[in-house]
Amino acid sequence: MIRAELPENAPSLAEAAYRHLLRPALFRAGGGDPEVAHERTMAAVRRLAHNRAALALARLMHERSTRRVQVAGMTFNGPVGLAAGLDKFAVGTLAWEALGFSHVELGTVTARPQPGNPRPRLFRLIESRGIINRMGFNNPGADAMAARLRADGVMRGNGAAGIPVGISLGKTKLTPVEDAVDDYLYSLDRLAPHADYVAINVSSPNTPGLRGLQDRGALDALVDALTHRAAELSADPVPLFVKMAPDLDDRGIDDVLEVCIDRGVAGVIATNTTISREGLAVADQTVAAEAGGLSGAPLRERSLEVVRRCAQQAELPVIGAGGIMCADDARAMLDAGACLVQIYTGYIYAGPGLVNDINRSIRHD
Repeated sequence: MIRAELPENAPSLAEAAYRHLLRPALFRAGGGDPEVAHERTMAAVRRLAHNRAALALARLMHERSTRRVQVAGMTFNGPVGLAAGLDKFAVGTLAWEALGFSHVELGTVTARPQPGNPRPRLFRLIESRGIINRMGFNNPGADAMAARLRADGVMRGNGAAGIPVGISLGKTKLTPVEDAVDDYLYSLDRLAPHADYVAINVSSPNTPGLRGLQDRGALDALVDALTHRAAELSADPVPLFVKMAPDLDDRGIDDVLEVCIDRGVAGVIATNTTISREGLAVADQTVAAEAGGLSGAPLRERSLEVVRRCAQQAELPVIGAGGIMCADDARAMLDAGACLVQIYTGYIYAGPGLVNDINRSIRHD
């Protein structure tokens, strides 16, 4: 197969086209409602996922890294993946490889279907290059996601998506915190057959009581139950990662790491969104008053600090997420000790050119 070589300045051109043409149209969609833009984007990704000609064209337009990464028995064809929260319903699982990603993390999904919090629940902070969300794990539930992945032919290890597929698990809002273990186990039972790895999300600020599951005792009980169930489900258990909040202090980070090591967790994901509002532009202060987790550029330095501490304190793979808005940010994460990085908000602001830029920046490393 002859692959078209893109000109050296293609990523910046792609980003410019997105920034000046497509992004303004998306940001105006639905009267400026970010969730409408998200829904339309995911509908387009779903169509792409089932159009072979369009997928082939997308592959020609996106850079591939030559840097192979081995983590928890999985091979990643490059370091940059799509973070959980964008493809919440697993509608584009078969498309993300063609868009240049080395892995995708679907969800977060809960045991039972739930509508999430009332709208509006997604807000742009344009001057700060950030997003506040209080989505509240809106999703169709573990059974529905398993059915969709089964229909798409996505099973653990079969390579149907072309890249490793992670699935982020969270707690159903109506499930009491004392019953959280059973809630996560239900989701694991349904989705482990379709996941190359599973992320244990105990760090979203948008489900009451969820972050309390990061406390050492609660986390130990949850991770212990999930690792044992994973071993019961398969002789080759699905790797488990724990996703932590950026708002933990050093002792809290160390507690999470110690639990992960003690229970044989494959790695950690640092970090989720923050409840902090530091570093925001004056023009965004009104929007900053909205409840929810903040992502994007304001999170960059704190996420780097957490990644660095995780890498220094424990011999565990670290997936870096939070504040990656350009290729230099991704490099900084990798230099801080991350083995992989994930993007979300940067993808909203910079578009597909961001994936190209990151892959091109590190393809010869």
